[in-house]
Amino acid sequence: MKTSPTHIPTRTRPDGGPLPPAPRRAAAALWVTAGVTALGFLVALEFTARGYGVAGPLTHQVREVVLAPESGPLLYAGLALTLVVLTWRQRLVALAAAIGVDVVFFLVRWAAGADMNFGNGALWVVLGCAAVALTRRTGAERALLLKGAGLGLLLVAGHKTGDTWLLITSQTRTTVLDAYVATADHALGDPSWLVGRLVEATAPVSTGVLHVVYGQLPLAAALVGLYQLRHVGVERRFPRHHLVRTFLVIGLLGPAVYMVFPVVGPVYAYGADGGAWAVSHLWPDTLPSIGTPQPIPFDEITPRNCMPSLHTAWAVTLFVHSREGSRPMRFAGTFWLAGTLTATLGFGYHYGADVIAGVVFALTVETAMRSLAHGWHRPAVLLVAHGTAVFAALLASYRFLPAQLAAHPWIYGPALTLATASVIYGYARAAGRGTTPKLPRQRRPTSSPAGEPQPELA
Repeated sequence: MKTSPTHIPTRTRPDGGPLPPAPRRAAAALWVTAGVTALGFLVALEFTARGYGVAGPLTHQVREVVLAPESGPLLYAGLALTLVVLTWRQRLVALAAAIGVDVVFFLVRWAAGADMNFGNGALWVVLGCAAVALTRRTGAERALLLKGAGLGLLLVAGHKTGDTWLLITSQTRTTVLDAYVATADHALGDPSWLVGRLVEATAPVSTGVLHVVYGQLPLAAALVGLYQLRHVGVERRFPRHHLVRTFLVIGLLGPAVYMVFPVVGPVYAYGADGGAWAVSHLWPDTLPSIGTPQPIPFDEITPRNCMPSLHTAWAVTLFVHSREGSRPMRFAGTFWLAGTLTATLGFGYHYGADVIAGVVFALTVETAMRSLAHGWHRPAVLLVAHGTAVFAALLASYRFLPAQLAAHPWIYGPALTLATASVIYGYARAAGRGTTPKLPRQRRPTSSPAGEPQPELA
């Protein structure tokens, strides 16, 4: 039976029995290794940020235990991911506790005249779940609750890690390569200028809708992720692969490419938002001339976060994972992908060249993550290798052959499009074959293997 690439497989034997000890130990070792690696990365990033005189992601997260959070919705999204491992009664208790803590913080801040925001309660409950797991749970229940708390904390830490990465790019990359990408974009028909004029002509309706779509992409992803994780509380296990995993990995790997290929986007390099640092104020009314591109000196504030377009990568991943849902979810995934692509180009945040690079980047990472969960096979290995090669070739052509691309758009425009389409086609074929047999979902037993009732959190 064929399944979608994001089908949730069981972690039990086909007969419904538990995994033998060896695979359980291997899975536990993998989680421990991933946790240690993530912590080491966050510590290294913290020290790097300190070197530039600013607080890193760990400091920001610790501060939000007491101080006003930067993003309350983000903290509650992390809490929502943690709640998937709890029963419905436990979820209601945890949510009530989070709201209660936030009410207390609100009253204290209001009385003291401090900055007002919410979200501390959500963070407290997530940390409380981790503490309960370590002190009052054992075995599989402890591991499950720790995974839930860790996933919630990792979502918040991932967002703060991205902010730190962006700061580092602006501090360490004093010049940007926008002239190279803008020149190469002539081969694609200058889509940012075209869509930018279209959005301007249809404002304010188009801009209002697109701002919501662009800004609420994390919320849309959280809803799809929660849909995929909706059975965790019943089945007492996480699916091997889900949207949140790919989202986090894309956010981790993408900024590393920013360091190699720093680009700020047409609205800054060629638009009024760039101020005195802009080459000229051309976007989106006048196309830049084709010449020999040179690195452009730029300020130490604007993030170099264009190549590849991670908003595009996240929207593509959201689209892929929404395919397994209901018809409204599939429609929403398609709408968010189309809206995100329009917004990234129409607001001047990205060029067409880094949008197609984002598509290739997303499908390559998604294939690798899915293969890590379901097992590697020859088509998956070939697709990851092909996607990596195409992504590297795109970046190399933008950097070293932009004038040639612009001089022969009827040759290189289709070539760039076909290279991207080859990765999309390869992923669609792999998804159509499916890799995991669809087994019946295992419902949570009313008692543990030893015959004792399952423990309750509250």
